[in-house]
Amino acid sequence: MSTYDWSKFGFHIPEIMLPKEGTDYFKWAVVACDQFTSEPEYWEKVEEIVGDAPSTLRLMLPELYLDGPDEAERIKNVRATMDKYLADGTLRTMEPGCMLIKRTAEGRSRLGLVIATDLEAYDFSKGSTSLTRATEGTVVERIPPRLRIRGDAPIEMPHILILIDDPDKTVIEPLVNQQKEVIYDTDLMMDGGHITGSFIKEANLEGAKEALSALFDKAEEKYGKGNVIFQAMGDGNHSLATAKTAWENIKKGLTPEEIENHPARYALCEIENIHDQGIVFEPIHRVVFAKNGQSGMDIVKDTVAKLDAANGKAYLADSDAAVPEGAFEIPYITAEGRGKIIIEEPANKLEVGALQNALDIMVKEEKTCDIDYIHGTSAVEKLSAKPGNAGFMLPPMDKFMLFPAVAADGALPRKTFSMGEANEKRYYIEARYIAK
Repeated sequence: MSTYDWSKFGFHIPEIMLPKEGTDYFKWAVVACDQFTSEPEYWEKVEEIVGDAPSTLRLMLPELYLDGPDEAERIKNVRATMDKYLADGTLRTMEPGCMLIKRTAEGRSRLGLVIATDLEAYDFSKGSTSLTRATEGTVVERIPPRLRIRGDAPIEMPHILILIDDPDKTVIEPLVNQQKEVIYDTDLMMDGGHITGSFIKEANLEGAKEALSALFDKAEEKYGKGNVIFQAMGDGNHSLATAKTAWENIKKGLTPEEIENHPARYALCEIENIHDQGIVFEPIHRVVFAKNGQSGMDIVKDTVAKLDAANGKAYLADSDAAVPEGAFEIPYITAEGRGKIIIEEPANKLEVGALQNALDIMVKEEKTCDIDYIHGTSAVEKLSAKPGNAGFMLPPMDKFMLFPAVAADGALPRKTFSMGEANEKRYYIEARYIAK
């Protein structure tokens, strides 16, 4: 038996909520709310598919609608549906345990375990050495609108993906052979692939806990006590930061005993092994939208000027131009044409860091344009073809650099990588009760 309990690793065994038997999981499961934020037609199609059927679409707000004129009404409807699903039995509560997930999309399969992460083991502030580590800089301005949704909501649904560093595949992979009950086995709408979810009771998770115990000891040897990075955020950085902020607000009114047992102390998540061959790090591209009548090429030239000022040298080149050794290249797309930006003697370690610094000046300080973060090249192509828009394409990050890079240098520039394309993101299925 492990000498540690789950809290040692920053985990907690939850009481997961799932839709009642007989529910159409194809209509129930909907992709994470922060996807397709510049493609309203995607969410319109989801609405058509779901219709009046029970669905997680009714339990969340696509970020496309954040700060929109009807945001308050939409949030009110989400809360009402949460109450309805709890009252009429649409949602049922399982005994303590986890869900073993097998997800197949784009010809790749990966395994995951739905569990709860302890928010007391997580700190997203800059320089944090918490057990659960943010992997990108947290934009605190993004938390309040998400807090309006989570706020006093009675249930949560995760699109949070947390990575563990388990090269010998000792924690999640052996659970395939563990005693379990298949709960759902369904295709996912809108090219989301296929997913199978099997419930494992807490008593049958001892092997995983033993493996985590050994993994934790190795992490202490590698990073040193007090600096262990054991859970690294793979997706949903701002969702977890929102859960943490909500918990800190709730905690202010609790006794020490209540803090120990309050359900909002934990956030439901899916953990995955970074060494799973089905996990691929894709780049997150940028599309910039002019606000003052500029053309797409005007945006590109302004970006180059800012990159030139912050690095050794930056200039425009044809798409097939040679790139000097040690230089960065960032392809761009506009309605007027395409090419690439070359940055010599870059001041950043990653292309995304150099580009983001330049775009932040334009978006936040000068306020001459808006920005969106896009998964997948086809969406960039489509959006960048419109006058006044400019798309910037970024290279993928080596996934095996994640743990050592974050341990050594702290959080990466925001939106550095994506775990797969947009349609491969986590679909909402499981929920958890978080009200006391």
